[in-house]
Amino acid sequence: MLNLDRLRTLSAVARHGSVSAAADGLHVTTSAVSQQIAKLERETGQQLLAKNGRGVRLTDAGRLLADHATRILSQVELAQAELEAHRGQAVGELRLGAFPTAARGLFPAALVTLRAEHPQLRARLTEMEPDESVRGVVRGDIDLAVVLDWYNRPLSLPDGLAKAPLLDDPADVAMPSAHPLARRRSVELEEFADDEWISWPQGEFCNEWLMFTLRSKGIEPRVAHMAEEHGTQLALIAAGLGVAVAPRLGRGPVPEGVSVVPVRHTMRRHVYAIWRADADRRPSIRAAVGALRTAGKNLEDS
Repeated sequence: MLNLDRLRTLSAVARHGSVSAAADGLHVTTSAVSQQIAKLERETGQQLLAKNGRGVRLTDAGRLLADHATRILSQVELAQAELEAHRGQAVGELRLGAFPTAARGLFPAALVTLRAEHPQLRARLTEMEPDESVRGVVRGDIDLAVVLDWYNRPLSLPDGLAKAPLLDDPADVAMPSAHPLARRRSVELEEFADDEWISWPQGEFCNEWLMFTLRSKGIEPRVAHMAEEHGTQLALIAAGLGVAVAPRLGRGPVPEGVSVVPVRHTMRRHVYAIWRADADRRPSIRAAVGALRTAGKNLEDS
């Protein structure tokens, strides 16, 4: 009988295009991927991968089995969803992923609700960036993720995922309290053309969004510092080291020496939950989405 973990590994190689990329996607070593493929080749009696220059390609047998693996793994997910739906209760383990400010701003209230209303459900949260969350949902490492995109920069989602909006998160400009614009009721991004910026790390979705947005307004950004956590960004701003875009979700108290001013043409992040479409019938997914929506509505109403 074919081993599901090995089929999942072959599917990852097919999806990502290389052993190293599949290893990154599965959070294992390249050696572990190679070992799983070698065992699968022995099980099937077929060569599944062949050398292709400095990389590998799937053989005809490998492509055939990878296509079956995708359908098999989808059926396993569907079976789990239907069994849970048949029971009619949110039970078992639900693995969740969320970007840091959502983990801080949305999940405490949502997890308390899930614990109170569904005591047999074990929700497990892991903080991760949106692109990592998407990969985790696609490959089945997590069941549901909370991700984001911006009003002018949608996040591309793979086929086979469902999503539900949770809330819109306005963003302000944070600046030192001594900044000439700190006492304004609203500002325009163009007014910060001569300022140094504090951004998210290079390669992250929000960093790419900031560069795109500033350049679309004729500003060539001068990024002085990069920090992943908004608390670190605000600490740098309090020291007078630059300005930053500061979303409100999970922001917490603004430190002394920092002023936040709304942007006249409101900037918003769209926050939503995603899960595999074949898990739609799972009561635990529906319960989590409901709890997150309630938490988001309470934030928007506060």
